[in-house]
Amino acid sequence: MSRSAASSNGAVEPFDAVDVIRAKRDGGVVPEDALRWMVDAYTRGYVADSQMAAFAMAVLLNGMDRSEIRVMTDAMIASGERMSFAGLGKPTVDKHSTGGVGDKITLPLAPLVAAFGVAVPQLSGRGLGHTGGTLDKLESIPGWRAALSNDEMFAQLREVGAVICAAGSGLAPADKKLYALRDVTGTVEAIPLIASSIMSKKIAEGTDSLVLDVKFGSGAFMRDVDRARELARTMVALGTDSGVATTALLTDMNTPLGLAIGNANEVRESVEVLAGGGPADIVELTIALAREMLALA
Repeated sequence: MSRSAASSNGAVEPFDAVDVIRAKRDGGVVPEDALRWMVDAYTRGYVADSQMAAFAMAVLLNGMDRSEIRVMTDAMIASGERMSFAGLGKPTVDKHSTGGVGDKITLPLAPLVAAFGVAVPQLSGRGLGHTGGTLDKLESIPGWRAALSNDEMFAQLREVGAVICAAGSGLAPADKKLYALRDVTGTVEAIPLIASSIMSKKIAEGTDSLVLDVKFGSGAFMRDVDRARELARTMVALGTDSGVATTALLTDMNTPLGLAIGNANEVRESVEVLAGGGPADIVELTIALAREMLALA
């Protein structure tokens, strides 16, 4: 890892991307300083997409140990800003789901937990594969807006207790760039990259605690329960190592959640749940996750 290279502006880079790729290709452990450099150099455009794609494929095939995943996550956090909700004066807890058919749980869950005096900064995403994301669902409401400034987000947390919005572009920009690359290179399924992607954003978000809903089954991103359990354990370890109280539930996605599929339909079903009705499985999972969130908070 001692070889260096010159960047386009004449500065000497401390490492060479080819050496990092070879180390992971051959099943080795990438040294911490070289891995941090790889993420930073890719974010600023020195490491090419083709080189990072080769590295991501090597990770998919050979994996990463816990220390590498921690360093990768920390490097992606360091690529952008880190938020803090310390000024709110009350505990914060977030939830992340790996997604599944009919998974609309965030919509009734966030206001339910907020009703107990806990702040819920729910920075959500869009669809993954064949399922709509929380933001996609809420955008079926005329006039609803996903992009909020930090000031707007804090104001809503103070006044309402919960906010559901898009993560700002300043949070883990390295992850945004790497995720787009993984999506077109067949490397989305790499557990170290999934874990570092999710947790870099959640840790940078600044929540005190986090509950993970890791789904398995035919309608989930992770079909195999053992791989889902590995992902859950990896993410819980990353959160714990970073000082975020983290726990995970493994939930069955072999059948769709609820009775309604489609963005507007799922919003309507979520309103039914908040009104005291709705399908039993949606109510059960919402309450199970709320219990975990409140226990951590």
